[in-house]
Amino acid sequence: MKTVTLLHVIHPGIVGPASDLFAAQPITFATMEIAREFAGAAVAVQVRAVLFRDEQEIPLPAAFVRLPRLERSIADLKPFRRKRKLALIRDILDAGIEDSDADFVIYTNVDIALQPHFYLAAAAIIRQGHDAFVINRRTIPGTYSALADIPLMYAEIGDSHNGYDCFVFRREAAARFKLGRVHVGSAGIGRALLANQVATGGAFREFRDAHLTFHIGDACAWRNEELTDYLRENWNEYLAVFREIEAGRGEFDPAIRSYLLDTGARRFLPDFAAGCLRLGRPASLPS
Repeated sequence: MKTVTLLHVIHPGIVGPASDLFAAQPITFATMEIAREFAGAAVAVQVRAVLFRDEQEIPLPAAFVRLPRLERSIADLKPFRRKRKLALIRDILDAGIEDSDADFVIYTNVDIALQPHFYLAAAAIIRQGHDAFVINRRTIPGTYSALADIPLMYAEIGDSHNGYDCFVFRREAAARFKLGRVHVGSAGIGRALLANQVATGGAFREFRDAHLTFHIGDACAWRNEELTDYLRENWNEYLAVFREIEAGRGEFDPAIRSYLLDTGARRFLPDFAAGCLRLGRPASLPS
């Protein structure tokens, strides 16, 4: 059986104690390293930390390869009320993929921690025939903040979450992604990656209840009133990306279009217990 090779791309940043990432990032790094060691020789895992050039001193596990390649943020390209250093997802993915020869790419938000069996499970899903998938996180109580509490965090069942923050796809598919100027740290990035996976990934599936990743608390700092211009800009950029995707491939099936565009009660959610999507159309699960 051929060894599955995984490239895991993350984008750490320098943050102060007031940020929820101050506690979350070290926990993410630690759980990634635990999961990489747990996978052992069964899965080849490469970790690339894509950084801004002036932030390369961020402390990381020795196995993480630093890529201080980023030079621009969305605030360098568009005016906002408050300047924030938020990278473009296109720049992050390009930097990580160019430095790796892995068959599959994983991108997770930097506040998403992993269960020890995460990489083994991702490889098993790939072997089932999936070309692209998302794994929705479990949200655990926001009372945790110490590395010493990671075993207790693992033990939390948590609550399912509807947002998108963990993406797995074939390396060659990434070159066809339409991502425009979608940036990290605000709503819209998850839908942009989701739409590209559905459009280019072959057999796609969303895992809504898997106990594979977790997030501490659910503060949603990006919803702060001061940051609404970032949210609005990112969602409008996603809508432009969606139009570009459909211009190139044709309009999605109405149900899939709802899945990718709508919100709230208007949104159609496919029954992934019964099937998956193949090139934007409902399909049977791979055997």
